Amino acid sequence: MIDHSLVSPELTEEEVVDGCELARRYGVASVSVRPSDIDLAVRLLSTSDVRVGSISGFPHGSPTTAAKLYETRDLLRRGAKEIDMVLNIGKLRSRAFQYVEMELLQMAEACHQQGALLKVIFENAYLTDELKIVACRICERTGVDFAQTSTGFAPTDYTLQDLRLMRVHLPEHIGVKAAGVVRSLDLALEAYQAGCARLGATATASILDEWKARLAAGQAAVS
Repeated sequence: MIDHSLVSPELTEEEVVDGCELARRYGVASVSVRPSDIDLAVRLLSTSDVRVGSISGFPHGSPTTAAKLYETRDLLRRGAKEIDMVLNIGKLRSRAFQYVEMELLQMAEACHQQGALLKVIFENAYLTDELKIVACRICERTGVDFAQTSTGFAPTDYTLQDLRLMRVHLPEHIGVKAAGVVRSLDLALEAYQAGCARLGATATASILDEWKARLAAGQAAVS
């Protein structure tokens, strides 16, 4: 379920390499890297089952649709299999819903033509519940694969209420991804129980090590 996140601006190439090796070692769902690191990540994980993803319009969602499409198509050409795109927050808050819908429609088409997944980041910190619901409906109409809560770069992150609201207003075939504050096993399990299918995390090793320890303790208790 974990997308191991390597998108912080200060990461060195050595830290990206270490992060990719960690992702391979723990067998996570995917690793998400900055666009400039996509070639490195694809090369490092070419013999692994870990999917390589990257980001578009990150972290504020304000580039033009054409710029997002160019960035996305370049990433797909270089081997990205998952794209986390920030929707245009300002346009959504301006109630320019047709703009947002057309952008997501084009992005989904570009990704699906290359067999890649599109995860749309809402940035819930800036949205009312009404706008979160509108964004869910737009996601349904445009055929995206995941709706994501946040980038981790906003003043606040998601709430449990956000996760439940998104899950209720999205069809079952569109997954919910929690990102931003998933820094412990308990928070990961909390998000899973609220209906999340993916978790964006940087604390991947500590989360999974604790999970293994709990499983081992449970098996020991049974035996």
